[in-house]
Amino acid sequence: METLTTTKDQILAAYKFRHATKEFNSHKKISDADFEFILETGRLSPSSFGFEPWKFVVVQSKEMREKLLPYSWGATKQLPTASHFVLILSRLPKDMVASSDYIKNMMENVQQLPAEVMQGKEKVYDAFLKSDFALEENERAMFEWACRQTYIALGNMMTAAAQIGIDSCPIEGFNKQEIERILSEEGIMDAEHFGISCMVAFGYRLNEPRDKTRRPVDQIVEWV
Repeated sequence: METLTTTKDQILAAYKFRHATKEFNSHKKISDADFEFILETGRLSPSSFGFEPWKFVVVQSKEMREKLLPYSWGATKQLPTASHFVLILSRLPKDMVASSDYIKNMMENVQQLPAEVMQGKEKVYDAFLKSDFALEENERAMFEWACRQTYIALGNMMTAAAQIGIDSCPIEGFNKQEIERILSEEGIMDAEHFGISCMVAFGYRLNEPRDKTRRPVDQIVEWV
């Protein structure tokens, strides 16, 4: 087991450093090694039942960014200036039901579960979707639940970036239907299996942010 040497002060410093960067220094680029590290923290992120409903599309093409820009009102400054811009896709409900080929492949070939364990996990997962969280009867709720898993990866990537001095900005300000249309037309997203969850920009800040504002801990934590 590897020894973890990062201190609590260093971790908190990264959280204080991180902010929703509105505009990046377009002349300063993230190295390949640093961005591979950021993506790896997303890949290693946890997800419900370990089913990894995400896909990360890194948009480096200037032409592609320009096509997305008219429908991405929350990224008007980030799309043109970010060193790296990522679209986080989420699996559609048809892939997330217990009986889908995707879930069976995840259990058999990725998680490498024995047949009897697969059967038990499929049964528990099916009950979770149908009764515990009652997701399966509502396709939008099912998709949003899968999207919630992608936000774990999103948070981990932004925190990891901050720990090595790289800025980021999560983005929900876009027209979902139009972005998905463009991605489908360009052959970037298979609309039979994916929808867009969110966007995130990475790079180096152009301007210093104001001091971070948060409610005090006694207003957000209750011990029982």
